[in-house]
Amino acid sequence: MTQAALTHPPAAPAPAAPAPAPLGGVVRWAADRSGWLGPIGVALFAGLLRFWNLGYPNAFVFDETYYPKDAWSLLRQGYEGSWPDHANADILAVPQSIPLGSAPEFIAHPPLGKWVMAIGEQLFGMHPFGWRFMTALLGTVTVLMLARIGRRLFGSTLVGCTAALLMSVDGLQLVMSRIGLLDGIQMFFVLAAFGSLLIDRDHARARLARAADGDRVRLGARPWRIAAGVFLGAACAVKWNGAPILAALGILTVLWDQSGRRAAGARHPWRSMLRRDAVPAFLAMAGSALVVYVGAWGGWLASGGAGEGGYDRHWADGRAGLSPDSVLGIPLPQVSMSWVPAPLRSLWHYHSQMYDFNTGLSTPHTYQSNPFAWLVDGRPVSMYWEQVPDGTRGCTSSGGCSAQILGLGTPFLWWAACFALVYLLWRWFFRRDWRSGAVLCAVAGIYLPWFRYQERTIFSFYMVVLVPFLCLAVAQMLGAVLGPPGCSPRRRRIGAIGAGAVVLAIVGCFAFFYPLYTAEVIPTSSWQDRMWFTSWI
Repeated sequence: MTQAALTHPPAAPAPAAPAPAPLGGVVRWAADRSGWLGPIGVALFAGLLRFWNLGYPNAFVFDETYYPKDAWSLLRQGYEGSWPDHANADILAVPQSIPLGSAPEFIAHPPLGKWVMAIGEQLFGMHPFGWRFMTALLGTVTVLMLARIGRRLFGSTLVGCTAALLMSVDGLQLVMSRIGLLDGIQMFFVLAAFGSLLIDRDHARARLARAADGDRVRLGARPWRIAAGVFLGAACAVKWNGAPILAALGILTVLWDQSGRRAAGARHPWRSMLRRDAVPAFLAMAGSALVVYVGAWGGWLASGGAGEGGYDRHWADGRAGLSPDSVLGIPLPQVSMSWVPAPLRSLWHYHSQMYDFNTGLSTPHTYQSNPFAWLVDGRPVSMYWEQVPDGTRGCTSSGGCSAQILGLGTPFLWWAACFALVYLLWRWFFRRDWRSGAVLCAVAGIYLPWFRYQERTIFSFYMVVLVPFLCLAVAQMLGAVLGPPGCSPRRRRIGAIGAGAVVLAIVGCFAFFYPLYTAEVIPTSSWQDRMWFTSWI
């Protein structure tokens, strides 16, 4: 031992750092996973609202008289069969009878949405809970997706969860998640496609950022773009109004590539876009969409032998041409098309009949409405109505009670969305905000095509597909009200109060109208208090 060691003994080892408190570890764990915990929490709340007492009312609600029975027929026969007039009563009776016939039935919409609905019927049976299960499940998953999409789009878990919370308390989305109609299923596929394109955009930007020449770089495989095409093909295979959405989002993703190339220093971004991006995007999205769409008809194509199977399945047998003579006013050559397989020519003929039916449907309906009124809740659709006498089913009102399912978007949310869309237009036009442009592109692809069919019998509940994008618009506007993280604490505090007040008002409005979304038995006087406008009756 040295003299130095004796006179300067080594310092005592520093005490070990205390173990972190359990609460601190939980907080850090939650912070690391906040990108999922918040969205999952909102989705669980939405799921509770959508699955609670899902089998009520024990009735066929509005167009449930068509789609659940078609779904059951697909499950049993692979195509939509016929049903007698008394089928609804037999299905709801105890003991149950399901009088499905093998004769084919003409249908107005492609089969995929009904195949999805059939999953719930296979799991739980042919009754209201069974045919509503998948719409409730997809309606809940859509809330989770929206939270994650909002987080990716705006770079904020708070804004993403706000959008998801708003959708979880939207009356129209709740109603369409609790009944067996097609539009809620289509909403899921459209939002999934939008989210896929956002991921594809981020991956493409990362590749372009590493490129030395934005003109020449090839973006390589685009699996998320293909996924978007698959989802949009599925949306078209639920209802045909998915086609303009496919076109709008296809244009959007190509413009994103053009913008990315310009940011990467491309000297001729438009030329590069046309040569390297537009054609691959069309092949990836339209090609995969077509494969999915035709595949959705697999049950119909495979059905039956001669004289059996789906409606017009054997129309082309013994024929060599196509029908009709023209499509959209464009003449078709009446030449031999025998080189096209007969099932596909039959499918084309069937589609021409479906097109004529869907574009020519003008039978007046009490609850039809004009697209101009949809964003302001001008004419919601009453999907179920029951007058309940005093003394029955818990009614204690001398004036009687009412039970209704009204396809009404939460009014404060939809009216706020009208202002939010104007704000997004301003952000996109004057600030070149690509996020605002993305939401507006989806809104345009979903909403504007309906103005071509103002003479057709159409309904406001078609706009459930639009609800996620309205919620994104409102959440973006509320994020601006809140203010950026770097602003002064006073500004942030005032913004939080303002944004919070809007959210609370929307939640309160939803709670007020909740009985009309779930057919809750309420005094008729209370029902009348909720009829704010005569057009709602």
